[in-house]
Amino acid sequence: MEIIFWLLAILLSLAAGYWVYRADRKRAVPYPWLTSALRAAVVFLTCILLLTPLIIVKKNDTQKPVVLFLQDNSESIATALHRDSVGYRKNAEELLKKLGGDYRVVKWGFGNTVQKDTLFDYRQPATNISQAITEAIEYYGQQNLGAVILATDGRFNEGSNPPFQDLAYQGSLYTVAIGDSAMQKDLRVSAVYANKTVLLNSQFEIKADLVADGCEGYHDRVRLREVNGGTSEDEPLNITTEAFDKTVAFTVKADRIGLHHYVIEAPEVEGEANTNNNRKDIFVEVVSEKKNILLLAAAPHPDINAIRDALSGLESYALTIKTADAIPADLSGYQIIILHALPAGNQSQTVKKPVWYIVGNGTNIAPINQAQVATLNVNTLNLQNNFAQYNTSFNAFTLPPNIHAVMDKIPPLASPAGTVQPAANALVLFSSRSSKQPLWLLEQRREPQALLIGEGLWRWRMYEYRYFKSHQVVDELIRQTISFLAANVNEVPFRVELSKYIWSDRETVSFGAYLLNASNEHVNTPDVQLVVADSAGNKQSYDFEKSGDAYKINIGTRSSGTYSYTAKTIYDGKSYTASGSFSVQNMPVEMMESGANYPMLYALAKKYNGSLVPSGQITSLYDSIRLNNIIKPVIQSREETIPLVDWKWYFFLILLFAVAEWLLRKYWMAQ
Repeated sequence: MEIIFWLLAILLSLAAGYWVYRADRKRAVPYPWLTSALRAAVVFLTCILLLTPLIIVKKNDTQKPVVLFLQDNSESIATALHRDSVGYRKNAEELLKKLGGDYRVVKWGFGNTVQKDTLFDYRQPATNISQAITEAIEYYGQQNLGAVILATDGRFNEGSNPPFQDLAYQGSLYTVAIGDSAMQKDLRVSAVYANKTVLLNSQFEIKADLVADGCEGYHDRVRLREVNGGTSEDEPLNITTEAFDKTVAFTVKADRIGLHHYVIEAPEVEGEANTNNNRKDIFVEVVSEKKNILLLAAAPHPDINAIRDALSGLESYALTIKTADAIPADLSGYQIIILHALPAGNQSQTVKKPVWYIVGNGTNIAPINQAQVATLNVNTLNLQNNFAQYNTSFNAFTLPPNIHAVMDKIPPLASPAGTVQPAANALVLFSSRSSKQPLWLLEQRREPQALLIGEGLWRWRMYEYRYFKSHQVVDELIRQTISFLAANVNEVPFRVELSKYIWSDRETVSFGAYLLNASNEHVNTPDVQLVVADSAGNKQSYDFEKSGDAYKINIGTRSSGTYSYTAKTIYDGKSYTASGSFSVQNMPVEMMESGANYPMLYALAKKYNGSLVPSGQITSLYDSIRLNNIIKPVIQSREETIPLVDWKWYFFLILLFAVAEWLLRKYWMAQ
């Protein structure tokens, strides 16, 4: 169509020019070709304005490559740089200034979170390298992200192992190694393991993983002691190699009902600079009877065997498994209920007990929505694969120490398609990597609830054993979920609870209290007083706040140490008392390991077409980036449609030709 418009404009303008030429020759105009040409130009430009009001213009934009500088701002960097921090910052800023001439430079800081406005303060309490890289690529991946410069010591304590990530990134990643790669003397208690609840008069084990670097020739004893008296045991520790690890086990007799606080300590090595990681605390509750768990399943399923195997050997629980066609009429003898793929069809079981819902194929979600742990809008007849990622800020219980490595290898859950909206107080343990929607949730209330949206725990156990020769992480997640549900299951008329017994000195410590009347109903009519004492005997008194039909209080942060508490109330003329203890620790997770992890940084740079340089040579990255053929500008072509009526000069051009013709005629007396 455009060609026809142009041809029509040309024909009309030629016709008008010819007509003027013939007329001006008869009038003896000195230069008739000039007036005819001006008339043809006016007609042509006017036709173009009328017939083609839009003009398409092609433009080319040159997009500079983005160079994103990721600076580790965690506390360990301040220690790694020490006196070199000023010189390092100067060199880093010099590099970024030089790069700014040819590239679009973006500067981010990171630790446990990404900071887009702060660099070089080194105050973040933890390090999550994988999250920082992922956010950078997601944010700038479509904007010609040519290079990522990662300046860190390579020590991470949150998130997954960076070289194990598979990111859709075609640029280059350069690593700047901060700190000394030389091995430093360090003996640490890396993890401790024990059942959270054990049966009275039973024997149970407390295990600890010990790791040592550069401590060859060390001979001493690792000690287990109970705070405020009781158990005290030790095990010999002889370190014979530079890189050493060992698991020690202590057998303890559960001879008293209540909460027991144990400490495992490894004496410091001569010349060891970091002793923050030589101790671990652990709490174990001794109960007088087993808690009965009923697992109801819509049909036989491998997940049922996975849960049974995870709970086997725990003396504090007795597990009974039933299918949907054999549901007991009386559930009063069970303290915890697990519903696998139930309710199903038109079933609508609602249980006023701690319940773990496991959503599977055909689950009826209406009763689950009534339980209010989450609002599900899903189709349980349409299951899809969902890879799970754990929530690094989850704090309802301590996550297994090797969880980040295991989750990198775990297969997906079979989850229903749809949306999930967690309740306001729900704690998300796992969420979907792709949709970020919750997959595993827990909610603390009078009857605690847990929700797993998907099937496949049996595959998780199988893959963990395939790669790590144990079921430790998956089994611990199952056990901790059951322990969470069992926390409130008792017949004590008055009790005080903490969501956990080991707190960081950066966290606010909160308590909950519950009072039962003669009918085992929750009431909170009387006032409840709380007294908290530190190890020196200094006491502080508080009054619980009434919340719903229970009590709660937040006593703020506490300095590191061991604390005891006593709560008292009077109801119906009877006095009730509940007591216990908790520990507050200065948890410098950044100091749990020292030195730079050069192998990890080298592997990461190699995977993404980059290279590693020590922090003292950071300015040399300018030449590496400039000579990298992968990092180059991108020319983007775009078309703009411009209306001719917006071009004012166009009207002036038509007017100029018309006025010129009129003046010439006037001058030549042609009219």
